[in-house]
Amino acid sequence: MTNHLVRHAAGLPEPPHDGRGHRRRALVGEDDGSVHTGFGLCELLPDGRTPAHVHSYEETFFVLDGAVILDLPDGSYLLETGDYGVLPIGVPHAWRGAGRNGGRWADMLAPVPRARYGHDTQAVPDLPAREPARVDVRDPRTRSFGHFEPAQLDPGRQSQDLLAVTASMRTALLVYSGITVKMMIDGELGAVASTMFMVQYASAGVIGTHDHPFEETYLILEGVAEATLDGERYRLEPGDLAWAGAGCVHGFVNAGQGTLRWLETQAPQPPSRHSYRFTRDWDYLRAALEEKS
Repeated sequence: MTNHLVRHAAGLPEPPHDGRGHRRRALVGEDDGSVHTGFGLCELLPDGRTPAHVHSYEETFFVLDGAVILDLPDGSYLLETGDYGVLPIGVPHAWRGAGRNGGRWADMLAPVPRARYGHDTQAVPDLPAREPARVDVRDPRTRSFGHFEPAQLDPGRQSQDLLAVTASMRTALLVYSGITVKMMIDGELGAVASTMFMVQYASAGVIGTHDHPFEETYLILEGVAEATLDGERYRLEPGDLAWAGAGCVHGFVNAGQGTLRWLETQAPQPPSRHSYRFTRDWDYLRAALEEKS
């Protein structure tokens, strides 16, 4: 029994924009067997918009390119390439296009929206379209947002000027076995149901097969990955997506000559202990016990 899916960019359908200049390609959802994760790619034309609404799920997002405006009860915010944020459950919000080309972003919804309940979304009265403020990661009034630059994944460039934020897990860089991880959205940013972070593999980067008690998604942004999911192998390139359900045994290798980088999400948030169950550790224990018997 498989507990995963792979979507290749070349095979993804291009849904039309709706009458307001918005479209969303659903890549992971209820029909895929997901319980905790909805994941999609959203796009707004420069003059596009969405009506104000609320969700009964948490929404995290990362702007892939262009610019959009997010209207909230406390103000409007200009979000540009590399900006990210979290929308807690029940927060009224609306999206507007910006710039010459509009914008495109990835969204992660936790838990998964349910079709039988109107996708757990409810329209609310319009929000005022105010002059948008830019995201300032050092301003506590915009602490539900952040900004990512690829240089933040370089261990040799972790200066205060580059980070431009006070000490938190979002300033830390986790480095191990040719892999670097930069946290973006977690409890420190106000998320309670999900996390979102950036992962980068050096040319020799590899992580052995393991599984989790939560769901993960991986949107490839740069390079080539060889993924093993439930014993099946896949080649993933920029624009491709993989989803691993709870209990899916999976691992990754950098299969290209250069850097491999992807956007990753988890839902629900991982427990503080026993988040990873590595195949190699249990193989080691089995061998040790057999040697003593």
